[in-house]
Amino acid sequence: MNKPFAIFSGNANPDLANALCHHLGQPLGSAKVERFADGEIYVEINQNVRGVNCFVVQPTCTPVNDNLMELLVMTDALKRSSAKPIVAVIPYFGYARQDRKTRPRTPISARLAADLLTAAGVHRVLAMDLHAGQIQGFFNIPVDHIYAMPVMMDYMRGKFGSDAVIVSPDAGGVERARAFSKRLDASLAIIDKRRPAPNVAELVNIIGDVKDRDAIVIDDMVDTAGTLCAAAEGLTKKGARGVYACITHGLLSGPALDRIHKSTIKELIITDSIPPRPEVKASPKVRVLSVAHLLGEAVKRIHMGDSLSSLFI
Repeated sequence: MNKPFAIFSGNANPDLANALCHHLGQPLGSAKVERFADGEIYVEINQNVRGVNCFVVQPTCTPVNDNLMELLVMTDALKRSSAKPIVAVIPYFGYARQDRKTRPRTPISARLAADLLTAAGVHRVLAMDLHAGQIQGFFNIPVDHIYAMPVMMDYMRGKFGSDAVIVSPDAGGVERARAFSKRLDASLAIIDKRRPAPNVAELVNIIGDVKDRDAIVIDDMVDTAGTLCAAAEGLTKKGARGVYACITHGLLSGPALDRIHKSTIKELIITDSIPPRPEVKASPKVRVLSVAHLLGEAVKRIHMGDSLSSLFI
């Protein structure tokens, strides 16, 4: 770690950036990120970064557009200060759900966000649990895609036995759920659902045996929690002993927390990739795990040119 490097943070999740720096024994970089009266973002880098490897920690969570623009402006400020390379550390990548045309005349906004980051001057992206793996191909720069699974598994091994069943909430999440079931030595179930509109899902059937078992729903994000709570209800009706959810990105928008409190879910396990609101932290049904150590290890390995794959063996 003798080569010069610096870690900066926008306003999206400064607590995670500080925890990451604490893990590395590195002070957070000095930068001013402010707004003019009309809402324009102003950034000033307050230290020499010429030729320095700079990491910008900024999940593009709510408010998505503000946080994305902050990341772009910070990148431009570092580029014009002769920093090189610039690595965007994006624990949660907003617009990831818009990764394809689902209807005529709709955008592929994930690709647009990737193009904006590249145009701003980002040389490499470090992302965690992307909604769709193919988003890596939207970038014309290297993308390191890491997973919160090691953090989740450390918690789950102490809580669940091999009689648990890992549940994929849809066909697209089977690969993720299978990876968890393999490491936990648990069986696998799949929920067959239809999504007629954004944030709307219809539970159709459950494939697999969940009767008298702890059912653990694995997914990358929970937004309004309508789909998750419907899945929990379906699993309970099928005889699951308890329903748990292990989800990386806890957006928990709108009525999500209230829905979870009223649902049959015993515990929702999320990470701090998105800063949890005070009411989320205080919820008796929500457990927040930190990914600062995992991100810190990834940052260190990128800086040193080491492999990231051994983090997930």
